[in-house]
Amino acid sequence: MAHNMEPLAKKIFKGILVAELMGVFGAYFLFNKMNTNQEFRQTMNKKFPFILEVYYKSIEQAGMYGIRKQDQEKWLDSKN
Repeated sequence: MAHNMEPLAKKIFKGILVAELMGVFGAYFLFNKMNTNQEFRQTMNKKFPFILEVYYKSIEQAGMYGIRKQDQEKWLDSKN
């Protein structure tokens, strides 16, 4: 019985590994896009503000300050 479970366990392990890798690359892509594109951050602010907040907090934890303020100033100027 245990011998029959090995192929299933390998498939499950591979599936979990692929899902985790996709998550890591997806998070990297999202972070990189937000880090390099202010317009994308504005879109994220409208659609998914909680994700943008995580981005701001993570870069502030890394010692990079001012991006949130720059974004808010530009977005206010564009409304006027």
